[in-house]
Amino acid sequence: MKELKMYINGKFVESKSGKWIDVLNPSTEEVISRQPDGTIEDVNEALDAARAAQKPWAAIPAVERAVYLKRMAEGIRKRREQFIDIIMREQGKTISWATVEVDVTAEYFDYMASFARHIEGEVIPSDRRGETIILTKRPIGVVAGILPWNFPFFLIARKAGAALIAGCTIVIKPSQLTPENCTEFAHVVEESGLPAGVINIVTGRGSVIGNEMAGSPKIDIVSVTGSVGAGESIMRAAAANITKVSLELGGKAPAIVFPDADLDAAAQWILDSRIGNNGQICNNAERVYVHKDIKEKFTELLLRKFEAVKVGDPCLDHTVDMGPLVEKRALESVEAKVANAIKQGAKVLCGGHRVGEKGYFYAATLLDNCTQDMDIIHEETFGPVLPIVEFEDTDQVIAWANDVEYGLASSVFTRSIDTAAKVTRGLEFGETYINREHFEAMQGFHAGVKKSGIGGADGKHGVEEYLVTHVTYLDTHYE
Repeated sequence: MKELKMYINGKFVESKSGKWIDVLNPSTEEVISRQPDGTIEDVNEALDAARAAQKPWAAIPAVERAVYLKRMAEGIRKRREQFIDIIMREQGKTISWATVEVDVTAEYFDYMASFARHIEGEVIPSDRRGETIILTKRPIGVVAGILPWNFPFFLIARKAGAALIAGCTIVIKPSQLTPENCTEFAHVVEESGLPAGVINIVTGRGSVIGNEMAGSPKIDIVSVTGSVGAGESIMRAAAANITKVSLELGGKAPAIVFPDADLDAAAQWILDSRIGNNGQICNNAERVYVHKDIKEKFTELLLRKFEAVKVGDPCLDHTVDMGPLVEKRALESVEAKVANAIKQGAKVLCGGHRVGEKGYFYAATLLDNCTQDMDIIHEETFGPVLPIVEFEDTDQVIAWANDVEYGLASSVFTRSIDTAAKVTRGLEFGETYINREHFEAMQGFHAGVKKSGIGGADGKHGVEEYLVTHVTYLDTHYE
């Protein structure tokens, strides 16, 4: 069994606790590695290293910082097959999704390196004679990056890439379900020659590591991707020091299909948006609203596509469309939500059951006869389950789509630019996809509203999460 190591101040170390946490393969339920069970002492050692390294790191010109990001991108590409294998084993991704994650992670570091010459300030006219107002951008300082298990590798780059090019240092806490890819990434960091303390990795339990990081006065921003409950806990801990938080939390994305849409294409896009990463993405299509005039035809198109989804162990069969859910609790949660939907009147058109007796596999599931008042329409499922709701008019479906506590992603399928524009204006979500699958671009800005989060990531606005402004009033009038 592989024993993982933490990475603190440029060194690979075990926890002060001397204890370990097992990591399971969700396809087989077998233990594949074990990680150090990190302690508060480990966290503070990492935070001290990051704090000591931050000012020297910020003093390096951004174009020189960018060199290290490019080296890390190249290091990932050299270990490409290794990272793909790790992600398939510990998270259950299909080979296609694991490959995309690794390739995009490398590309993301390269993309963030390109901002080296684009962190800009402003010169603002003054009301006074002889005075110039100069606004500059500075790194916020030390970052606590708390990662999820559903994109464990890519989120390293999403948090560290922007932080490092801005001049920040970071302490990363990977999910205890998927730590190996992150601890292996530490070897890429070491080989890049990055100064000690700029990136640190601490493994362990979120209730210990995450809360200690968020509540520490040594942190200047805590960036979290996770559940609403995790976000609430982090905000409470950060409040003691008024620490800035950047949160990407849950979602309940609606997909709205109008009669003039390309129905077969829409059905494929919605399928891809529902079963992607085994149904475990915050911006997955979680519910579909279909106009009454096409309800029967579109449901049949969706059903044929859902019935064709192949489920299995991605490490043994590279042709599967879906792997397992990440853990037993996730499987039990999806089973309970589907059972409750059936109790409330939903009809299972396909799926609705566990696949096999070993591993946490669940069939692609399509639910009909769903109504707006059902729990399955309001609660995040985070599994390959899609409820169908019929609607009659545009104002009605906009209201229904907004009738949730989340506000991350949404999609609209129509050939009418007027319909697309009206619906987009009315939707209360950070992202809207028109006639395509749910998948954001690194040059955009991935951010939600309501309980889906605060702040965001990607693009120039993602870099600005890690910057603060400083204004200088320069008076050169001496008369």
